[in-house]
Amino acid sequence: MLVRRIARPLLAAPFIYGGISTLRKPQDRVPGARPVVEKLAETADKQLPVHVPRDVEQWVKADAALKVVAGTLFGLGRLPRLTALALSASIVPTTLAGHRFWEHTDPTERFGQISNFLKNAGLLGGLLLAAVDTEGKPSVGYRARRAAHRAADSTEKSFAKAQKRAAKAQKRAKKAAKKQAKRVSS
Repeated sequence: MLVRRIARPLLAAPFIYGGISTLRKPQDRVPGARPVVEKLAETADKQLPVHVPRDVEQWVKADAALKVVAGTLFGLGRLPRLTALALSASIVPTTLAGHRFWEHTDPTERFGQISNFLKNAGLLGGLLLAAVDTEGKPSVGYRARRAAHRAADSTEKSFAKAQKRAAKAQKRAKKAAKKQAKRVSS
């Protein structure tokens, strides 16, 4: 559909641009990302059996690369649901790291941070819609349920046919046994 061909690149553009910008100069994003990375690493270390790296610049670069790759694929309409989901997962920590409006007391700075926070929330909403967009085709869940119902119906029909064949075979066997019994008794 034409709307998707226009909307996806528009929705992907901020991610691609921001990702490229961050990859060129990741050190600008490190101070804002530090509290979020430390909190995530601390939580992950408690819950996961592996050690999570704490190099904030490495996390910033990985997030930027994800945005560029997923944004490009999304904009081109390749794996749109998966890439929208990846971008959704990426925008949450970015927003929490970069737009902590609750920490600002200057009204002008606070307004700017709230505006960017809400812009990112809007992008997240668009990405979530894109992640569930099946483009008019039935969802995987629907197709799986339908296939399961078809398989169950087919199995029931096959079972019923097998029961009828077994009943016929039993009748033939009884007839044959009666004939055999008559031959033996005569």
